[in-house]
Amino acid sequence: MSKLFSTLKIRSITFKNRYVISPMCQYTATDGFANDWHLVHLGSRAVGGAALIIQEATAVSPEARITPGDLGLYYDSHVEKLENITRFIQQQGAVAGIQLAHSGRKAGCALPWNGGLQLKEKEGGWQTVSSSALRFNPNDQAPVALNHKAILKVIIDFKTAAQRALEAGYQVVEIHAAHGYLIHQFLSPLSNQRTDEYGGSFENRIRLLLEIVHSVKSVWPEELPLFVRISATDHAEGGWDVDEAVQLSAILKTLGVDLIDCSSGGLVPYAKIPFGPGYQVLYSSRIKNETGILTGAVGLITTPEQSEAILQNGEADLVLHGRESLREPYFALKSAASLGDDIDWPLQYLRAKL
Repeated sequence: MSKLFSTLKIRSITFKNRYVISPMCQYTATDGFANDWHLVHLGSRAVGGAALIIQEATAVSPEARITPGDLGLYYDSHVEKLENITRFIQQQGAVAGIQLAHSGRKAGCALPWNGGLQLKEKEGGWQTVSSSALRFNPNDQAPVALNHKAILKVIIDFKTAAQRALEAGYQVVEIHAAHGYLIHQFLSPLSNQRTDEYGGSFENRIRLLLEIVHSVKSVWPEELPLFVRISATDHAEGGWDVDEAVQLSAILKTLGVDLIDCSSGGLVPYAKIPFGPGYQVLYSSRIKNETGILTGAVGLITTPEQSEAILQNGEADLVLHGRESLREPYFALKSAASLGDDIDWPLQYLRAKL
């Protein structure tokens, strides 16, 4: 049996293999509500053999959305459709996860296929917020720097969204602290110029994330896994770097975070990112081996052999697939055959088993 198709137990959850669907925004919701697209999109990847399906960045408040098409968990009424999705995923023997997010200064943008630029309020956009009043793009509106009352609301919004996620049937929560969104905007000195207890030193810049973790853990059951996605580096001089990412990961481990989902970049538009196959695996490897926390590798991982090598080399514990899973929803089923593994297929598809 390959390592990719071996099981992994985290707390009370046993993942049937190490293949994970990375959270990928679909920009297809209305006021945060899921619809049949989300059911088919996520459900088909569960049918396709993935062990864990992590739902796209799901906004903890209306103003937290990247676009008006983002999913949300800021109304109790969001739960009903999401229950249908998690139920179907679990019926396929997969685990349903959700990424909770606040996009901060990168909020209020047009849908990507409509240009993706930040919308003015008269166009359907809204006032954005951040750690400091610094724009992401020069033509964006300036965000409002969050005061202490507004920071407390963000923390409570994550907690409330986690409660709703539990009600909806999710078994893994991932806190999104990467890609230049709100939590990352506090982590990096390039976007955080505060002079209070949320800015300046490393200890101050990580404070918001630690408070969100504490808040989420107060309602998230001890027996269910909690992940955090981070950008391990800003790929920009003077920004958040890998040394800080390692230090943060060690602290998160002591707080009961189970896995660090290791991505990078997204904070500033001028970042110089060295794109290439598996270009972010070195971050998951270093964090795993220096802190002992479980890690997930992501970033241009496109073949089963590549995934298997990452696991065999001890560079990660889970392998997350994004764009490749969009190209091939049944990647896991096909990968097993190419690695010489005999795994269960959906009964309805047995006639096509490789």
